[in-house]
Order: sequence, then C-alpha cells, then structure tokens
Amino acid sequence: MVSFTDGHPDVVDSIMLYIVGISVVLLVGITITMIYFVFKYHRKKNLEPKNIHGSILLESIWIIIPTILALSMFFYGYQGYKLGQEIPEDAYYVDVVAKTWDWDFIYENGFNSDTLYVPINKTIVLNMKSLDVTHSLYIPAFRIKQDVIQGKINQLVFKTEKLGKYDIACAEYCGLNHSQMYTQVVIVNENDFENWLIKVGKDLETL
Repeated sequence: MVSFTDGHPDVVDSIMLYIVGISVVLLVGITITMIYFVFKYHRKKNLEPKNIHGSILLESIWIIIPTILALSMFFYGYQGYKLGQEIPEDAYYVDVVAKTWDWDFIYENGFNSDTLYVPINKTIVLNMKSLDVTHSLYIPAFRIKQDVIQGKINQLVFKTEKLGKYDIACAEYCGLNHSQMYTQVVIVNENDFENWLIKVGKDLETL
C-alpha cells in the first residue's frame, strides 16, 4: 500500500476545508429548515392534520445534490491520492522497522538510525514493516500517516521541500509506552546528507 503527499500540506488542508465547508452548509441548512417546519406546522396552526403528497421534483433534487457533493469530495480526495501512484526514478529509499516502542531507519549503506535524516527536494520512499504489533507512522507537519503491519511492507512516500526538524509519532495504540514512541525527521541539504552518509559508512567499516 502506498500513501503519498507531494510535499504540500496545503493540498490536504484544502481538501479538508472543502469537506468541512460542505458539512457546515448542510448542517446550517438542515437546522434552519427543521426550525422553519417546527413553526410552520405547529399543532396550534394546524388543528386538523392534512396529508402531504410527495413531489418528484423535490425528491429528485434531494437525491441529485447530495450525490454531486459526495462525488466532488471523492474527486478532490482522489486527486491527492493518485499523486503517489508514480514514484520517480531518483527517489531515495529508506527501510523502516517499527517495534515496541521504537523506530529504526535503515539506509542504503546499512546504517541504522533512530532518527530519520533525508535530503531536501527529494522524493523519499519509506518501506515500512513491524516486528510485533501494528504501529502507524505519522508526520503531522506533512499530513501523512500509514499503518505499519507485521508480515507486510507498506510504503509511505513524501517529497521534502523545507529544511528543518519535524515530529514523527506512532498513531496506532501499541501498548504500554505507546505515548513515548516519538522521533523526528530531519531535512538537510543534499551535500550535508551525502557527507553524513559517507561518515556513518566509514564508522560502520571500522566496527
């Protein structure tokens, strides 16, 4: 399974705001309509009940409009999802191993780190697996999250566009110290990243 963001949290935020906006409009509209009918058809104004016959036009509108709104929400959500269907050839791969209650990030040179270091302006592919229970790698600043499951490799793909340090959390309850399963993704310049890889590679050779 692949989960993706193109490095712009605004994409996810705009989809969320669109869905929330529609929900608020529907909530307000339905509430106003209910209050209107409460007063219009109050028992004091309608002493004798009358049969209300259906309207094909109104019923059609009630079906068509919600269907269009639901499809539009699906469409915008799918636009964000399909961005991750094509991984560029120059993507950088990191293996991720989750265990209670820790993250291990394993680089192409075999170095193992408890903090994720990645170069800026690069598509990063995390190949993730769990050694025990189900975990979930969550980077709030990037608006991305993916379950990490035992016996299965899931991929999480993102592109880095800003230098800095960002929190990584486990978003799936995994036991006693679940709340302490925090680390960081550190985005650095590509030259610094390459030099860091060379240094840790040499350190591995001396072991």
